[in-house]
Amino acid sequence: MSDKKEKKNFEIPRPVFPKRCIVTGGMPYGNKELHFGHVGGMFVFADTFARFMRDRIGKENVIFVGGTDCYGSPIAEGWRVKVKNGEFDGTLEEFVARNNQKQKETLDAYGISPNLFAASGLGRSKEIHAEVTDRFISSLHKKGQLNQITTMQFYDEKAGCFLNGRQVVGKCPVDGCTSEKGYADECDMGHQYMPENLINPVSTLTGETPTMKPVTNWYFKLRDYEKLMKDWVEELKKRKDIRPVVWKTIDEFLKPPVIYIKREFEEKYKSLASSMPEHNYLEEPKKPSFTIEFSELTDCDEACRILTENGIRYRTGKTLVPFRLTGNIEWGVPAPVMDGVEGLTVWVWPESLWAPISFTQTYLEKEGRSRDEWKDYWCSKDSTVYQFIGQDNIYFYGIAEPAMWMAQQESAEKTASPAEGDLQMPVIVANHHILFLDKKASSSGAVKPPMAADLLNHYTPEQLRMHWLGLGLGQRSVSFMPKPYNPEAKPEDTDPVVKDGLLLSNVYNRMIRTAFYTCQKELDGIMPNNAPEEKFREDAKKAVLEFERHMSKFAFHQCTYVLDSYIRNGSKYMAKALTGDYPDKEAMKQALANLFYMVRIAGVLLHPLAPFGTEKLREYLEVDERIWSWDTILEPLTYFTGEDHKLKFLPPRTDFFTKHESQFAAVEE
Repeated sequence: MSDKKEKKNFEIPRPVFPKRCIVTGGMPYGNKELHFGHVGGMFVFADTFARFMRDRIGKENVIFVGGTDCYGSPIAEGWRVKVKNGEFDGTLEEFVARNNQKQKETLDAYGISPNLFAASGLGRSKEIHAEVTDRFISSLHKKGQLNQITTMQFYDEKAGCFLNGRQVVGKCPVDGCTSEKGYADECDMGHQYMPENLINPVSTLTGETPTMKPVTNWYFKLRDYEKLMKDWVEELKKRKDIRPVVWKTIDEFLKPPVIYIKREFEEKYKSLASSMPEHNYLEEPKKPSFTIEFSELTDCDEACRILTENGIRYRTGKTLVPFRLTGNIEWGVPAPVMDGVEGLTVWVWPESLWAPISFTQTYLEKEGRSRDEWKDYWCSKDSTVYQFIGQDNIYFYGIAEPAMWMAQQESAEKTASPAEGDLQMPVIVANHHILFLDKKASSSGAVKPPMAADLLNHYTPEQLRMHWLGLGLGQRSVSFMPKPYNPEAKPEDTDPVVKDGLLLSNVYNRMIRTAFYTCQKELDGIMPNNAPEEKFREDAKKAVLEFERHMSKFAFHQCTYVLDSYIRNGSKYMAKALTGDYPDKEAMKQALANLFYMVRIAGVLLHPLAPFGTEKLREYLEVDERIWSWDTILEPLTYFTGEDHKLKFLPPRTDFFTKHESQFAAVEE
């Protein structure tokens, strides 16, 4: 939009959007189809924002990439179990390829529109991802940002092999964490710890208690970036587009390493204190445990060893620990050979962090463009990377990734504000947990979440999209309570998903149909040439500005409120102005022009949220995709059509937004 037109149409300051952007989201594992949390907790939000940005800054300037996380022990273990149980007959790669295809089909059914949904271990994206991984890790090594560290790894004596990731299960040792799903060196809440600190480990291969054997891997010097991370977090706290859950979670890890010890072991601790590395005893008399604090992580680790040897139970606090980059699992991206060390593979978490970069390159190549263009999107101050994730993954995307991005900076002095040409810091959009029937759902837990594809047997995609976007997951954890899955729901209870879809299937649908049917009956389908009255332009401007402001801060639920208010006001006007009795034809034409204008404005705002119905609206309006552009967002439909424009004939009882067929059957019964 030109500066002249912007000043004319919008008198108050507007959000500033980048010239280009990348939109990406957390990668689903390749061991299963998508459950509702993948779609309703993350993908719908990423897709809505990507669609908005295509309309706002031009689709040629937006790349939305995602993909299946193909590697790692969860996938290898999932495949092993299914083969063992006779549930799958094929190779590990075929297993991943099947799930990748099912994930694509589900995303397509929901109208999720990535430019590329790739797979880190399949096809051309696999090859490019391996190249990017090699260059990324080799660059960190050349810059002196890696260390070789020997740690103890779980070993199953009965199976005769090392255990990786999810091949060992115990209780998370991080203080305050209640997770019973602690794996080799991280729990399902995203907490990191050293393997030897896992409580009550059990091998998933044999059910035996594993032993510990030394292994050597490459680690990123994450703790060296504590000061820069603190500087970065202080900047995040000032930004309105960063949710508090992001900087609060990061902040928790930027504290000195501590150990929490139960009071019952206090006397025993005191007898050992002098033999432990230098530390501070923190007085907290009213708490059931006491705290000892260290200045160095290595000192904390040594203290843990001493406490363990003497039978003292303890928990460690959240802190920055060296970030492991490699492992010895066979199913992984080959690690580069460095300092003569070979035969290692890359741990799945680090390579999944730069996978969107490799997917961007894959997409550019697929489009016949230069792969080097990826830097225009990832390394330019004119561009922004928006990463949509769940709060469990903030440690990886909000700590490990930014620190590794800082480590790749070309200047000798690393900063929290990268220069042009360096990897830019991402905007992390983290949702709180989406619960299921008031409980945290997990495919590996007691509460099994419904598969996203199965929900479409009960609801339309747009009913679900509108419901999830309106939950307010950016502010708090919210429960998903679909009536067909709720054993406590009564027949007379309102289904919350259906209720949230009524704005479209009832109110907006009726506005559109009234406009079309009136035009067909009174004007032979020729849209009136009248300009909308000024009041309607002012109302539209107010709604557009509110919507844009909320979208710039990822307040999707607030966007749905703006739409609700605007559409309902339009419906009230329609009921008053278009009654079916038109003695004054000019007044009718003006009222119809006003209504079409409101239908058009609501359609543009709704386009990122409900793509199927709005594209059908565009089809019947007989206009091209320019209608969605924010460069001309306040213009009436005649701006795109010229005078005496004839609409596509709308047959009787045609819906643009509707309920699911099962909901009609329920009413009839």
